[in-house]
Amino acid sequence: MKPLSLSEIENTLYLLNYRWNLQALAMWQGDRIPFKAYELYEGYDDFINLETLARIKEVAGETEKDRLQFALIDHYLQRALLPHENEMRAWTRGATAQVVGENIHFREIIPWCQNSSTYEKRQLLQKETTSLCKFLKPFAVNYWKILLKILADDLGYGNYVAYCGDKKRIDYYFYYGYLKDILNETDEMYFEAMERWCLERFKRPLSELTRFDSINLLSLKQFDHLFPGKALDILTPFFKNWSIDPANTPGLTLELGNEEGKSAQAICLMLQVPEEVYVLLRPEGGWGDLETLWHELGHGLSAVFTSPHLPMVTRDMGTSFALSEAFAFLMQNLSLSTPFLEKYLDISPRNSRIISYHKTLKDIAMFRRYAAKFVAEYDMFAKGDLSDGAPYARIMKRYTGFYYQPESHLFDLVPELYCLDYVLGWMAENVMEIHLAERLGSRWMFDPEAGRILKAWWAQGNQYDLPRFLAQNRLGEMGAEAMVKRWKEGLE
Repeated sequence: MKPLSLSEIENTLYLLNYRWNLQALAMWQGDRIPFKAYELYEGYDDFINLETLARIKEVAGETEKDRLQFALIDHYLQRALLPHENEMRAWTRGATAQVVGENIHFREIIPWCQNSSTYEKRQLLQKETTSLCKFLKPFAVNYWKILLKILADDLGYGNYVAYCGDKKRIDYYFYYGYLKDILNETDEMYFEAMERWCLERFKRPLSELTRFDSINLLSLKQFDHLFPGKALDILTPFFKNWSIDPANTPGLTLELGNEEGKSAQAICLMLQVPEEVYVLLRPEGGWGDLETLWHELGHGLSAVFTSPHLPMVTRDMGTSFALSEAFAFLMQNLSLSTPFLEKYLDISPRNSRIISYHKTLKDIAMFRRYAAKFVAEYDMFAKGDLSDGAPYARIMKRYTGFYYQPESHLFDLVPELYCLDYVLGWMAENVMEIHLAERLGSRWMFDPEAGRILKAWWAQGNQYDLPRFLAQNRLGEMGAEAMVKRWKEGLE
């Protein structure tokens, strides 16, 4: 058999990525999947193997080698895990919690906690989901055991942290210590403010509340009466300040309806960059929709404004998405900034201060949740014990104050230690925002020049990792000091 050429490898991986993302899009839309799950990799046995991995090392240059190798490894793992993933998805799809006559599906827990729950009902939900997680846990443990065995036996990785570090070029051990230092440094500021908010909102101390209560609290639902009541498609013309119309931007498709079967979780799916990018959101009403849409538009706009002249491998095959998260957090945070609230949404200064204060506290809480999850997951994978959720629950309680069920740890886990991508993206967003504010003023988001700057950043696509992107654009280094300063000022 003739050895594969570099272009054949690139084109085949591109097609496999497209098929995988097309399936994900159909699932999120609630549509019929275009082909049966087992058909996804039919006919690709001669390609998805270790021989092709070795061939990539022979023919690919340094620029594209890592991207191609890990794109192939992704499919190598996914193909092996597909039967187990389908089985777990089938059981999870049918899993429901019964709370006072309501059947709450696993996938609907977050919107239910945000919109339809009371403290008493959330307590019942916790008991119900504890039983469900115990039942589903063996499926999740089996999935991870198979994945880790393949990484060790076929690919030579000693543990999952080593694999993720090799793929993303991240020193996880450094950030493990660094984030614990930030968490300890912000303990007093966070717990004092969060205790006060919990007493105000629930008339209960933080020590009596669970993760489900935090979902309700951090949705900012209690302030939805201050939301201007405009539909999301009426708010998106804001981007015309940057000569962007999201509804008519080539390559970008917005799906903002309440179609039956549509996932409650918003997402940006990039089938091919920059030609085919989807932003999906099922509106629930209020500030949560605004924040979520702007976050996903940060992903979507940075993708569709990526230069089409970049090589396909550079555009479509990233190994880390922390830079995309930085753009997403930049958009999300401007949507509840004081200038945006007062000038664009016409919120009064008094109400703007209320929203801005609680948005700051929410940001600290979410940052601490991501950081704590990373610490817990690093510990779990470094020790190699996936079955014990007690350390996870203890760490989450210590750093967030909310009770987390030990049984749910594998269902709260995002693959590839992605919580650190969120944290790094958030820190980089702070660097970007400071640069824009220093250059254009505190109302930078209304300046057409901001659009030109952002488009220049977005055009670079995913060719640089996060530290190199900041250095390439002379934005400074990532660090938590400025972000902690922003939090302190926001809580005054």
